[in-house]
Amino acid sequence: MTNPTELRAVFLDALAAIALGADVGAVGDDASLREELDLDSMDILRLAQALHERLGVDVPEVDYPRLDTVAGAVEYLAARVQP
Repeated sequence: MTNPTELRAVFLDALAAIALGADVGAVGDDASLREELDLDSMDILRLAQALHERLGVDVPEVDYPRLDTVAGAVEYLAARVQP
């Protein structure tokens, strides 16, 4: 799955499981998820784990800032997902 639309859907689904009750679809592609959804470092860790489970992508802690926006996360994942 390397289609950006599919990756975006998987990312938003994983994000919704972390940010319970938040309307993740309403967050702009370039908005900071930490600020918009009030995510903390443990939320980002859980998000990285969820992405690993769903896509098989390892997200090292040094790359967590790349997951701070929807657009950045999709770009990051597209470069790492095996076709």
